Amino acid sequence: MRRPEPLYRAIIILARTIFLVNGYRFTIKGERHVPKAGGAVMAINHTGYIDFVLAGLGARKSHRWVRFMAKKSIWQHKVAGRIMRGLKHIPVDRHAGASAFKEAVAKLQDGEVVGVYPEATMSRSFEIKELKKGTARMAQESGTPILPTIVWGAHRIWTKDVPKRLGRTKFPIHITIGDPIHVGPDDDINVVTQQLREVMKQLLDETIAAYPKLTGDELRFLPARLGGTAPSYEAAYAKDHKDMTRVKDQFTKD
Repeated sequence: MRRPEPLYRAIIILARTIFLVNGYRFTIKGERHVPKAGGAVMAINHTGYIDFVLAGLGARKSHRWVRFMAKKSIWQHKVAGRIMRGLKHIPVDRHAGASAFKEAVAKLQDGEVVGVYPEATMSRSFEIKELKKGTARMAQESGTPILPTIVWGAHRIWTKDVPKRLGRTKFPIHITIGDPIHVGPDDDINVVTQQLREVMKQLLDETIAAYPKLTGDELRFLPARLGGTAPSYEAAYAKDHKDMTRVKDQFTKD
């Protein structure tokens, strides 16, 4: 029997109220793929700062709460940290991720749905970046399926290099959950990771195709290969590399 989650329920109610006030219009597909019981790894694309707030909605029809893996610094905030602990999310130290991996596997084995971002960092091109192998390893070690998940539209609210647009924007938000990917104990993690990326790329294209057409200045939020003016995959990679180099230099100095 599932334990009651009064804090999580309150946060969801608050979030839905904000969504309603802001006029967001949700289209959720593939909710049936979220198991009503047992663990699952929800692998989510990462294009905006509030992706995790929205991705969890895809699990609500199955009455599941998602435990998200997020950067450890959030836990240091006086208010946000208390909420993250209360929602039983998982802090990730990017310089030492073993403990977060272990906690995630334990939660999966305990029958939880764990939300992860296999790209690790936000995609400036809004394409699916190269994926880290941890998602496939997590699923393999816990014996749980991967749920490839796409959130599209949240990046129009708040993403990298673009001023955030809060308030009543009435943006459509589309969430797509694909068929579960089952990882056997002897499966090659590299192969599974590549399979997951290809599935997520296909789901992304399908989700964009079903999304209302973007025009004018809004083309900034569409991948370049689809006629948008977002940075190309190569240009976005160069910016990411520059950011990572700056962070590493700062970390070394400190």
